[in-house]
Amino acid sequence: MSVIVCRQKRAGHPYFLEELGVNIYTCQELCYGIYHHPILFMDGIMNQNLVDFIRDEFGMGFVAARLEQRMKSGDKPEELLFLFMQECDYYTTGEMNKLRQAVTLLRKLPAYEYAKRKADYLVKFKQYGKAIAGYQELLETEDKRADEQFASRVWSNLGACYARIFQFKEAMEAYNRAYEKKRDLSTLERMYHLTLLNPKLELKERYKSVISPELMEKWNGDFERAKEEAKDSKEVKKIGRLFERDSVRRMEGAALLVEEWKQEYRGMA
Repeated sequence: MSVIVCRQKRAGHPYFLEELGVNIYTCQELCYGIYHHPILFMDGIMNQNLVDFIRDEFGMGFVAARLEQRMKSGDKPEELLFLFMQECDYYTTGEMNKLRQAVTLLRKLPAYEYAKRKADYLVKFKQYGKAIAGYQELLETEDKRADEQFASRVWSNLGACYARIFQFKEAMEAYNRAYEKKRDLSTLERMYHLTLLNPKLELKERYKSVISPELMEKWNGDFERAKEEAKDSKEVKKIGRLFERDSVRRMEGAALLVEEWKQEYRGMA
């Protein structure tokens, strides 16, 4: 998420916006997040804690009172967001109309498609724990209108989330379910790579016959290239730079890096 320069009152104590994993200091920053990522905020971000923050830190008592009144009246969550954004006067009427249209289109989606799209969006911000919960709920309440291909995509995305938090056994099971729904070779490739990451895992016998020696050679090559690319990742380089510093600066840098990882982990768990 980009940071914008704001001119109005800056909060002395920021509000941590879990959906984006960032601290919010101004009403413009909050408006910016809602405007560019509406699907993350359409289902009840405007709660009493946020209203209190708007009142106390932004000095917007009148707006907070209106929000509380509308909350008690049972207004739709998105209408509360629109009210707040209009009072902040950060976006033009045309831009607000564009946002309303985007939200209306999202609301018109079938419930199962909306749920998947929101979980997919959470993955983009490394909110893996919430994404997993979203996928699991979607699979538990499987809509009869959704076809096997859709279910396969959900299982596959669930497997990817588990793999990203190193729960390889759960990832393998999810990919197995995805492959049962739709025999996609890319899903089989992911399962094969999981066996390379965790030798305790094994492909089912009926899947092994599908993999030719040429295909296995290619997948092994892809895996080795991915390992080499991982060595050049930002996180690995950060750790490497720490050990190039003197002991005091190394400890300071390590503390900052650990705190950064903690923030990211909160979204994964």
